[in-house]
Amino acid sequence: MAPTASPPPHAWTNRRAPGCPFDPPPGRHRLLETAPLSRVTLWNGATAWLVVRHEDQVALLRDRRISADDRHPAYPSVSAAQDATRDHNRTFITMDEPEHNRRRRKFIRDFTVGHVERLRPRVGRIAAGLLDTLERSGPPADLVAAYALPLPTMVICELLGVPYEDRGFFQRANAVVVDTRSTPEAALDASRRLTAYLGDLVGRKAEEPGDDLLSRLAAGPGTREECAREARLLLAAGQETTTSMIAVGVCALLRHPDQLAVVRDGDPEQVAWAVEELLRYLSVTHLGRRRVATADIEIHGRVVRAGEAVICANDIGNRDPAAFPDPDRLDVRRRARRHLTFGSGPHQCLGQNLARVELQVAYPALFRRLPGLRLARPLTDLAFRTERFVYGIQELPVVW
Repeated sequence: MAPTASPPPHAWTNRRAPGCPFDPPPGRHRLLETAPLSRVTLWNGATAWLVVRHEDQVALLRDRRISADDRHPAYPSVSAAQDATRDHNRTFITMDEPEHNRRRRKFIRDFTVGHVERLRPRVGRIAAGLLDTLERSGPPADLVAAYALPLPTMVICELLGVPYEDRGFFQRANAVVVDTRSTPEAALDASRRLTAYLGDLVGRKAEEPGDDLLSRLAAGPGTREECAREARLLLAAGQETTTSMIAVGVCALLRHPDQLAVVRDGDPEQVAWAVEELLRYLSVTHLGRRRVATADIEIHGRVVRAGEAVICANDIGNRDPAAFPDPDRLDVRRRARRHLTFGSGPHQCLGQNLARVELQVAYPALFRRLPGLRLARPLTDLAFRTERFVYGIQELPVVW
């Protein structure tokens, strides 16, 4: 079949409709039927192919003709800040094989299902301690500051061997790096400060190792700067996604009391499936998986040429009715493990097993401890964040 002509590009947006904070940006749903492969215009005027169907995204993300290397001139970056920090922040997530696998496998041990399952009791104790403090302080409270942010931060700090008391510094610096509105100068400065901090920490671990991931990195191959970059990635990723999932997930469940009851009262298997459904339904990794074609690839009668940019829109892929019947309905009993929130293929999220354990602990612990939990302000008054790499909420005022 001869390839058809490309339609005119439409503007990329990551803004969700007012009053619909749990749904993808308006207009993307119709692309599933009308334009499964279309062109979008990015922030800098460049264009990229937008892939929306679940099946197509899985195929592309596993295709060796697709590159994750962000040094390619056509790579579809999310902002000028990302462009400015590209070389300084390069880690295995923007590398292709065999370099990607060689660098990534250094971390596999610490993120296997078996290893993170052994952390479950510790995650439970952290959650319980935070809830103790929350109860003592009493309502009202900001659930982001009191629970959603400190829980994964404590966990990743212990896993890496990063002092939790330094969280103010690295959270502020990382907030600048992952904000698409940051100036290139501010993002690069924050990134350099983070790398220097973690480089110093790696150096100390080399002299006085402990039972943590940074100590193992310091004792292995790679320069101090490489170790610091990878540690920065893990530190940021270990907080951002889970923090957002806890906070936005709580909002979604409070809007669906019947679904909340399953999470609160369900057995571990039911809770695990509920977490998968929340990951699918909310799609907090909302900027898509960004790639560049290294060879011509034909999709739906059109050709993605070698050297052209591609964005796999996982948020709408997670709402594809061909993959998930009645996809716009939250159903925590759904078997949604095939969702695309953690990506697919060789670059699938390294920390997904840890995130699952944290969420499987965090939701039921919260709702069992505070059965009267409710929002202190209307949902429409809450400030949802679309400008960061991970979709989230600035603060979550609650009472009980």
